[in-house]
Amino acid sequence: NYMIFTKTKLKDAFVIDLEKREDERGFFARTFCVNEFKDAGIEIEILQANTNLSLKKGTLRGMHFQHSPYEEDKVVRCTKGALFDVIIDLRKDSATYKQWLGVELSEYNHRALFVPKGFAHGFVTLEDNTEANYLVSQIYTPGAEGGIRFNDPLFNIEWPIEPIYVSAKDANHPDYKG
Repeated sequence: NYMIFTKTKLKDAFVIDLEKREDERGFFARTFCVNEFKDAGIEIEILQANTNLSLKKGTLRGMHFQHSPYEEDKVVRCTKGALFDVIIDLRKDSATYKQWLGVELSEYNHRALFVPKGFAHGFVTLEDNTEANYLVSQIYTPGAEGGIRFNDPLFNIEWPIEPIYVSAKDANHPDYKG
């Protein structure tokens, strides 16, 4: 195997580390393989890939999700800079409903996070010029998007730095009612 899947405290969410093949030139690693995902118990079909660049440290993107039937599985990786990635389990029938998890993803640790359908996702950048890449199991559907405010008191997310640059849309989500 080329990937190491580690279960998190949130049901069905995984941290994915690379199994690097190193030599004097650097390393080779696989960042996605449908068979390795299946072996870890994750059934996923990638339909879209997205990237974003955040110019300033303290940029917040999130917390985003897609309403049924357009929910997305995501594999999120930071390819430049560093970010604190946060997911919230919004699946009402889940044992970890309303719980959140934060993981540092960076160009240095080469780590990814598998975000299951039914989760909200977002991050704050820890460095200037941070780039994130997403593999997504659903085509983006305008009108199906939902959001949770990054400072919603119901979740009490502990951001490692105060988000400074937040879009009006992300800053103005109402309190989550469930």
